[in-house]
Amino acid sequence: MSNPVLCDVLVIGSGVAGMAAALKAAAQGLTVIVAEKERYFGGTTAISAGWAWVPGNKQGVQQGDTREEAETYLRNLAPETFNEEGVGEFLDTVPEAIAFFENETEVKFTYPEKSPDYQMDLPGAKLSGRAILPQDVDARILGDKRLLMQPYMSSYTVFGYMPQVGPDINEFFHVNQSVKSFVYVARKLLRTWADAARYRRPVLRSNGNALMTRMVKSADDLGVRLWNSSPVLSLTRDDAGTVTGAVLGGDHAATVEARLGVILAAGGFSGNKELRKQYFPHDADDHFTPTVGHGGDAATLAISAGGHIDASVFSVGSWAPVTVFKYLNGKQRLFPHLRAIGLPGLIAVDRHGKRFGNEALSYHDFGGTMIEHNKDEDKTFGYVIGDATTMHKYGIGYAKPWPMPRGYFYKTGYLVKADTLAELAGKLGIDAAGLETTVAGFNPAAERGEDPAFGRGSTLYNHFRGDMEHQPNPNLAPVGKGPYYAAKIQMGDLGTFAGIGVNERSEVTTAEGTAIPGLLAVGAAAVSVFGGGYPGYGSHIGPALVFGYRAGRDIAKLAADRGIARVASI
Repeated sequence: MSNPVLCDVLVIGSGVAGMAAALKAAAQGLTVIVAEKERYFGGTTAISAGWAWVPGNKQGVQQGDTREEAETYLRNLAPETFNEEGVGEFLDTVPEAIAFFENETEVKFTYPEKSPDYQMDLPGAKLSGRAILPQDVDARILGDKRLLMQPYMSSYTVFGYMPQVGPDINEFFHVNQSVKSFVYVARKLLRTWADAARYRRPVLRSNGNALMTRMVKSADDLGVRLWNSSPVLSLTRDDAGTVTGAVLGGDHAATVEARLGVILAAGGFSGNKELRKQYFPHDADDHFTPTVGHGGDAATLAISAGGHIDASVFSVGSWAPVTVFKYLNGKQRLFPHLRAIGLPGLIAVDRHGKRFGNEALSYHDFGGTMIEHNKDEDKTFGYVIGDATTMHKYGIGYAKPWPMPRGYFYKTGYLVKADTLAELAGKLGIDAAGLETTVAGFNPAAERGEDPAFGRGSTLYNHFRGDMEHQPNPNLAPVGKGPYYAAKIQMGDLGTFAGIGVNERSEVTTAEGTAIPGLLAVGAAAVSVFGGGYPGYGSHIGPALVFGYRAGRDIAKLAADRGIARVASI
């Protein structure tokens, strides 16, 4: 057998949590290897919106947001599963972590004027100052390595460009209603197409792709060894049970000896059918995840070393309704409905033609409502429905508004069209009388900007998910004249909140709570510090940044505390 490859820290996974750990460890002079199973770096973070929910950042402090208010909000968000110690560690570390990334790496953030918490009716909620997002970046800073970054999810782009939540995406919503918006969008798309033609891919990266591009650049600058196409086959342990490294396959097949320890940051388990069967409240076959790399690899490795899955959370997954369809080449595609269901003129109904919740809730909360509503049914699904005016003005998710042709969306099975509600119900296989009754009951109040049934459009967060220029309520308009359009929604996710059991120092623990020396877990691989609650934009990325940073910062001290003698850098 060839000699092992030596390093101080082995990080498994190249999403935000893994890269945060790698950057902080390397900045302290430690030698770091990041092993990524996939061909591309960046994981699910690179296809995400890139927001990070980090109360205590400089904007929030300037606006008077306090640690106590953030803790109050989180306590009320998931009171039965509130993790006081973990939340305390998170809130205490946010200022330090964000300062490190902005001052000592290429990572830079913008601080939106508005980024409301998802539960604005809870004590401690804030309209802004907690969620931040990465600044756009020119991917050419990576040289040829830019082609190794995880591409955007194509179904979530507009002709190759991924708009940002906020003012950017609002311009896209109004592209066919305003000359200003049309010019704005045209410039974005022309730049995207020109760069793609010249450089094989667009070089202006936004959202989570910008964050990961900046992190990979920083890792290169710090001498981190980034190994893609390198799955971890097994962990190695010594006679005392201390994790000493891992056996890798793929392009960098080798045994890696990690002197300080191994950090699991390879995502959650929503892509693992067997683990879904054990932990999800709905049918494991009836779930479609748009995530990248969440196949449960980290969980499997942790369990092999004596760890366990901690499912003592309010919600085991961060739910996101998705439409499942096929491109013309027959390949399955998913569109996550993360925003647009709360727009005026759209409603969501079940198989009986009835609304079942507030469509302007967060995707996670609406998804939870959808699961609960279908718990006595054989499958979990519904339909998003809109009239001709709504389709013309906003489209329905992936199906773009006028003047885009719609034939493609019909052929792929994404969109269904009918002249009447009864005909639409027939095509969808739902109850026609129920649908007609639902629309007749919804419309008069919607005309007034009200929703007595579910309170849609009653919070500032609801409004943020609507059309702020629409009156009298950004979220409500009647379902008017046909033709009518519909897209089926099924259950998906953005990751799991149940995850590897860890202690307050991110060390993997046994079911009895004993730490496993030399093994840490962060990000979606680990159990949610928020107890399964979803506080706001970036509820995965915020803790991943912070606890990844902490793991990289503390791993040498943890090794020394555990009596691990492998502490000298090479």
